[in-house]
Amino acid sequence: MNSPTPDRYAVLGHPVAHSRSPFIHAQFAQQTGQSLVYERVDCPPGSFKAAVQAFAASGGRGCNITVPNKFEAAALARHVCPRAALAGAANVLHFAADGWQAYNTDGLGLLRDIQTGAGRPLQGQQVLLIGAGGAGAGVLGPLLQARPASVQVANRTAETAQNLVQRHQAWATEHGAKLSATTLAATDAAYDIVINASASSLQGATSPVPAAVFAPGALAIDLMYGPAAQPWLDWARLHGAVPRDGLGMLVEQAAEAFWLWRGVRPDTAPVLLALRQEFQQGMRENLRDNLREPLREAD
Repeated sequence: MNSPTPDRYAVLGHPVAHSRSPFIHAQFAQQTGQSLVYERVDCPPGSFKAAVQAFAASGGRGCNITVPNKFEAAALARHVCPRAALAGAANVLHFAADGWQAYNTDGLGLLRDIQTGAGRPLQGQQVLLIGAGGAGAGVLGPLLQARPASVQVANRTAETAQNLVQRHQAWATEHGAKLSATTLAATDAAYDIVINASASSLQGATSPVPAAVFAPGALAIDLMYGPAAQPWLDWARLHGAVPRDGLGMLVEQAAEAFWLWRGVRPDTAPVLLALRQEFQQGMRENLRDNLREPLREAD
């Protein structure tokens, strides 16, 4: 007897070749005995809606969405969860029979990684969120729910930050947090937790904020991971912060998406460990190759 065809899922974005989501969901499926395959779908600018529709029409059951399509993803769904509605952005779509469902698991993933992975409480902390795009919008609501003393949203375009803050102001008040907006150049306070949710790492840019944003021993998180995040993390470490990349958040938000799709919760710890070992091995190999390069030139 032939086995049933595995259910299909994918991550859609641009760029997407670097994504470790296929590895993560393959590990989750193996853990939980779920029959599925998980793919990457690259969506150049202007092609996202058509790519999602094509994937769903070809039998896809759901997808994750990366930058820069999270705002557009929320608008495609008939049913939008409260977190995605507050953010105006979604990173998970479920192609349900009664209409597409949109979710945002980014904020929950970040909270779990900060509080459990990094062992840092958020309650009473001063938080700086850099970036008011899809990634920043997705994490702001859950951050406020953790009751920090304050969250300041810093963005290159002041109006974008102000719009995001205005949309979350009542939510911030409900949870006893002070919420404000500023431009990148005007971030002159020191914060306990600094979260880089901007696209600066993907663009290979230098830090979008001054080093004065780090209070002594501040936690500095870049939502990117791998080589893209390393320059900002190195810069944060140089200025006395404790750096942390986005791998933990990536695994935790993926686990939440997996539960939404499959109804089971995987164990994230071994998957995160495997990813960190993989990246460490890659860094060692790159270092070894770089050390060999002068010898090749001398030959």
